[in-house]
Amino acid sequence: MKVVTAAQMRKIDKDTIEGIGIPGIVLMETAGCEIVRAIEQHYPTTQRIGIFIGKGNNGGDGLVIARQLAHAGREVNIFLVSSAESFTGEALTNLNIARNLGLQIEEILADTTSIDVHGCELLVDAIFGTGLRGAVRESIANVINAINDLPIPILAVDLPSGLDADIGNPLGACVQADRTVTIGLPKRGLLVHPGAELAGKLEVVDIGFPQQIIDAQNIKVHWTTEKDAAKWIPSRSPASYKGSYGRVLVVAGSTGMTGAAALASEAALRAGAGLVTLAIPKSLNPILEVKLSEVMTLPLPETEAGSLAESATTTILEYAEKTKSVLAIGPGLSQHPETVSLVHQLAKENKKQELSLRMVIDADGLNALAQATDLISLFGAEAVLTPHPGEMARLTNTPISTLESNRIGTAEEFVNQHGVTLVLKGAPTVTADPNGNTWINSTGNPGMATAGMGDVLTGIIAGLMAQNMSSETAAVLGVYLHGLAGDIAAEALGMHGLIAGDVLQAVPKAISSLISD
Repeated sequence: MKVVTAAQMRKIDKDTIEGIGIPGIVLMETAGCEIVRAIEQHYPTTQRIGIFIGKGNNGGDGLVIARQLAHAGREVNIFLVSSAESFTGEALTNLNIARNLGLQIEEILADTTSIDVHGCELLVDAIFGTGLRGAVRESIANVINAINDLPIPILAVDLPSGLDADIGNPLGACVQADRTVTIGLPKRGLLVHPGAELAGKLEVVDIGFPQQIIDAQNIKVHWTTEKDAAKWIPSRSPASYKGSYGRVLVVAGSTGMTGAAALASEAALRAGAGLVTLAIPKSLNPILEVKLSEVMTLPLPETEAGSLAESATTTILEYAEKTKSVLAIGPGLSQHPETVSLVHQLAKENKKQELSLRMVIDADGLNALAQATDLISLFGAEAVLTPHPGEMARLTNTPISTLESNRIGTAEEFVNQHGVTLVLKGAPTVTADPNGNTWINSTGNPGMATAGMGDVLTGIIAGLMAQNMSSETAAVLGVYLHGLAGDIAAEALGMHGLIAGDVLQAVPKAISSLISD
């Protein structure tokens, strides 16, 4: 699903009205009716509803909602946060209709710090939409703070009032909604934190914006939905065999970090790869031969600390080339200087020999690249990097707080600079690719904030790439499946105490849930 900025949404609205000829008041009526349907679905027994109205189009939507709810037999109280004299256009038209119908309308005083909502069981926030620019002025901030203090559910129209629609930060006071029903397309600020938390549960309603008008905006940011993920699941032929689904070579592990190597290797199999080989320091081979039943091992030269030696580079490259394996590099690899040099050599040889190896780089693979960021572009467009915020901070020499304040922009800037696909892990995970597309993930839960989850993701992405899937699609789908498996595991076990192995076991169920009969 496409995700818009405030400017793109306003342009879609304007072009629909002026270019197609659908009147603004028709769009407003449709929006109001769709939100009423959402209210009837989610709050079917709520009888008395208070609606807070601003003077713009968002307020106009709210007035339609008030009228339609009243028509359906609900008791409605309308609270104007701007003087009635300041209303114009379609909002004024709908205000006059509400007056003519005799609906209960009350203007809120500018110095309000508490509000009597007359026993309302649900509050609807229709104060600001995407047109808000700059900080919320004090008089309306007082209203927002007052309704936030009330122990009553809040449904926001389009986005919580006071939220920056593009980057998801509050512009001073901001409504804390329990549910947001956004109109037409999701706005960026609703999908990233803190906006996602302020929005509560998010629902998107279609009000009939023509597809050609949307397409004309050339929107490059997307929200990964179940519909998107389902169309990418690889098919499996009845006549296929293990070689049909590709190979993965996992380069991972060091003394004390065998678990990361095992998780990544098993995850590649769980994602559907036909054969997986784990390249490990030779002294760890007996441990992993016992630990892993379905994964083959490739014992390699090691350092005195039990990590892969630089001399293993040649064998890794030869094996990957011979078997046409996707490489997954980094889980539990260590930051030993020789092992760091191995990662650097892989980048240099990939470019020098024009190998165009397909690979996923995570964890200590990323930490090695943070010491020589000029090498990143040598991996080429087929590479996928999967940093968490700490690793991203090291790769970019930027504070985590700065990165987190604009996750979409951070990911896009990195990809433009280095020409790889980037998976910026977090809440939410953002994937950007060299084709200019950016995807915001919609699955996952706080229970996944524990050790080993990134290793599972690395293996899933590599396993999908092995099945002849493009690097960028494998990254987006892998992130979605990883989060979905986490959601399935959390539903069965709870979020507290969830471990990476639980998510690993749930990957096949996540995949099968997306396959239609």
